[in-house]
Parts: sequence; C-alpha cells; structure tokens
Amino acid sequence: MTSTHAFWLAGRPATGEDSFDVTNPWDGRTVGTVAVPTDAQVEEAVAAAYAVREEFAATPAHVRAAALDHVVRRLTERTEEIAQLISAENGKPIKWARGEVGRAVSVFRFAAEEARRFNGGEAQRLDTDAGGTGRLGLTRRFPRGPVLGIAPFNFPLNLSAHKVAPAIAVGAPIILKPAPATPISSLILGELLAETDLPAGSWSVLTVPNDQMPALVQDERLPVISFTGSGPVGYAIMESVPRKHCTLELGGNGAAVVLADWSSEEDLEWAATRIATFSNYQGGQSCISVQRVIADASVYDRLVPKIVAAVEALVTGDPSDAATDVGPLVSEDAARRVESWVDEAVGAGATLLTGGKRDGATYAPTVLADLPGATTIACEEVFGPVLYVQRTEGEAEAFAAANDSRYGLQAGVFTHDLQTAFRAHRALEVGGVVIGDVPSYRADQMPYGGAKQSGVGREGVRYAMDDYTYERVLVLTGLAL
Repeated sequence: MTSTHAFWLAGRPATGEDSFDVTNPWDGRTVGTVAVPTDAQVEEAVAAAYAVREEFAATPAHVRAAALDHVVRRLTERTEEIAQLISAENGKPIKWARGEVGRAVSVFRFAAEEARRFNGGEAQRLDTDAGGTGRLGLTRRFPRGPVLGIAPFNFPLNLSAHKVAPAIAVGAPIILKPAPATPISSLILGELLAETDLPAGSWSVLTVPNDQMPALVQDERLPVISFTGSGPVGYAIMESVPRKHCTLELGGNGAAVVLADWSSEEDLEWAATRIATFSNYQGGQSCISVQRVIADASVYDRLVPKIVAAVEALVTGDPSDAATDVGPLVSEDAARRVESWVDEAVGAGATLLTGGKRDGATYAPTVLADLPGATTIACEEVFGPVLYVQRTEGEAEAFAAANDSRYGLQAGVFTHDLQTAFRAHRALEVGGVVIGDVPSYRADQMPYGGAKQSGVGREGVRYAMDDYTYERVLVLTGLAL
C-alpha cells in the first residue's frame, strides 16, 4: 500500500519540497508518503479560491449537484479500497472503516439533493405597514466566501466530507486541511473531485503542517472556518479571528443515562451491549462515545456486571481483521495519555472493573467505578476506550449528574416514558438527546454540534450550508401585491 501522494492545489495534483510518512498505528509500517506544500503553493491555493468565489457562487445548481453525485458513485465503487486505507492510516477496525465510507457516501448524496433545492428564495409582503405599500422582500442565501475546513484524524474521510460537500453544494470554494496523522483519505477524496467539472480553484486539499496553520487561519480571504478537533485548538482559532465566521465541533464526554423504568432483562442487556460497543468503537476516539454511565440505583447492580461482561467480550486486535471490534489508538503517545489518566483515577480511589492495560498503541477496553470527581477522566474527554459508571437516585439527580460537565455534545437516555423523554430534551444541556440508545448515534443529515464547551454552530449537511452562507434580502418596489 506504500506510495507517494500529491496534495491537491486548485484542483490539480502537486508536490512540494518536503514530505512526511504516514504510519499504521497497529504495526508501525509506512502506509504512504505525503507531499507538503510550500508557502508559495499555499498562497496560490488561497488566491485561486478567492479569485473563483463569484464564478463558483454563480455556478448552476445542476453542475454542483452533478459533481456531488459523481463523488457518490466513485466512493461507492471504491468503498473497499478506501476502507482499507482508512484502517491502515487510522488504526480503525475494518468494519468501522467500511461504515465510515458508507456514511461519506450519504453525506455527498444529501449534499447533492440539497444543492438542487437550496436557496429557492422566500418572499415576504412588506405592506403590513403603510410605508411598505407595493413592496415585496425576496430573501436568498449567498456564500460568505471561501471556507477553510480543518478535519480531525478520527473520521478522516467522513468529517472531511462534512466540510467539503456542503461547500460545493452552496458554491463556496473550500481549502481542506486534513489531520497530519490521517491525510491520505482526504487526498483520495481529491482524486474523485478532480474527475468532476468543478471550476479550477474551487477546491484544494493541502497537507499543511499544524505549525504552519496560523497564517492560513488569519488570511482574510478565507472568511469562514469550519474546525473539528480539540477544544483548546478550536477556541484558540476563534479567539485569534474574532471577525470571521467559525463553526467549531469540539469534544464531549458523552453520558448514557439509564433510568429506573429501563429495567427488564432485555432492556438492560440492550443498554449494556450498546454502551460497551460505543464506548470502545474507533478505540473510543469519537467525541460522542460513551464515557459516563449514569444509572439509577434500582438498576445499577444488575446493569454494571452486564456492561463489564459486554466490554470483556469485545475483540481487541488487528484492525484489518473483520472480527476485530477495538483496534489501536491513533498513536502510542495517545495510548500512554489514556494509561496515565486511568492510573491517576485508580490511584485516587477509583475501582478498576476491567481493562487498564496498554500494549503499544492499544489500550484495553476499560470500565471504572467509584471515580473521584477531581480526577482528569471525571472532568475531561478521555478520547480512548474508557468508561466509568456512577449510581444516582431518581431522574432529577441523574439529569443533574449528566449536566455536571463543561461539555455538552450529546446524551443518551434509556427510558420508555415519552414524558421523561421530553423532560430530558428540556433539561439536558447538550446539542442532541438520544432516547432509548447511547449518545453515539449520529445521522449525517441531522443538526450536529454542542452546547457549553463542546463547540459553536452545527454540522449536518443542510445546517452546514446555512453556516457557509448568509441571508441577503432583495426589496422590490411598486408592485401590485
């Protein structure tokens, strides 16, 4: 699989003076060598995006939709190849990598559909007051300008798709910056875009090192920034460019709340299986993975052994094996960080119910109980295969425990009661509440984003399209309404 990969400069492949190797976190082998753009090439890409902004905004909807449809077809045709690549560069188990490609296909399909119906215009009579007699307002949305999309390593294809597809759908040029650990998936996406008839300059995929990003972030020709990643980096970006429009999809420490009415054996088996799976899928490297399990005292003692058993039943190993549930983290440093946080928690008095061992970049799926509130895992996003369980009394205490976090991305509530579901929707300080399941559910067309320190703005194809555009009203005068 080793090869050299060009980056994409204004729609064409290019190489620079430097390159870096992408390695497989499972076995350390080189997956590919990736070219790095020079400062002059970055400037060329930005200048091209800025120069084409008006042309691209005026591109007929059918042209943009056709390009998006083409990517759908080509991703579908190359699913297995791309899934193998994601697994190799990311360490993601192949079954999850295949699912990621499928989700990216959906993102581009949704974007193609939205491109065809977006911006039909909303007419508003203005003669509701005498001064508006004969006047009609017509409101449409127009691109804010070129977008800088910054993608993370954990879903290297699908979260790149969530930057690129909405931009194409609205006619906004985009410069995509993939994560240094997992850039090749985004470069393959560039191959597919290069097969379309999109205007030159309307997209670039630049493998810019992180330490060279401040200049790109500051560039006034890129008025929109869409960032997915860590809170400190995201907020540093937003604070450095207060006059830009920023969408930040940051972190979380997702809570699964199991209430007293979720009490049958079938209920608890389902909850335990879902919790075990989605605290550890992607090696726990998902911002909506289950980190906290908040269980009512009436079900706690029956639920926790089921969770432990379900976690221990997960297969940890080679991500290229279809039987593997949990692969390595993205790097050995990431696994060492998780190890240190678990060791800190156990040293402070937490009970280790299972796991707690590291082998290179792999960390065993881990369950903790009796976690002291001042520990790092109790306060931060672990971003690893670790969850902890806590006992609460009643709905109010459970919801208060779920809200006892500076994060607020999504929460899952296991209940059968419709009134409780609506109370949860009102009470929980998160961007999404999932009833009857874990917080890890995401449909790619729904609004997705957080409250508190989990971010600003929303992704999900239509919602990102709104974020990339702004309303402009046209007032028509002298009409017989």
